[in-house]
Amino acid sequence: MTELTGRHVFFITTGAFAVIIGVNMVLAFKAVSTFPGLEVDNSYVASQGFDDRKAAQEALGWQMQPAYEGGRMTLAFVDRDGVPMAVSDLQVLVGRTTEAKDDVWPVFAAVGTGYEADVPLARGKWMVKVTAKSADGTLFEQRSELQVKG
Repeated sequence: MTELTGRHVFFITTGAFAVIIGVNMVLAFKAVSTFPGLEVDNSYVASQGFDDRKAAQEALGWQMQPAYEGGRMTLAFVDRDGVPMAVSDLQVLVGRTTEAKDDVWPVFAAVGTGYEADVPLARGKWMVKVTAKSADGTLFEQRSELQVKG
């Protein structure tokens, strides 16, 4: 067995720090390169009408629940009493919360009492960001999470 010298300790310590710094640099690069970006251009301006938009949306009393099965996503909009509601100007962003490369904007069609679209999604956690308008023009916005299994 060889003797542990100062030179060995130096190389062990240097190697350990090189691994730590290398891993940190890779993680920092991935964090910056996969960041989807800003939600709004100017958060101050966006915040000015937030309370009014929130009150109007709460007055609607709507709830929206996404569902996914067999490559098909369904959205159901219901009021406080569970009555299905029709919407206009429906825009839906489906993507991962951590990166924008898988983002899709599927086109939904009214089917029965809900809305459906073919959306091929891989297994895992997805974000569903919905924007729609009620019959009187009130804006409805909701972000939901969707877990795709198998």
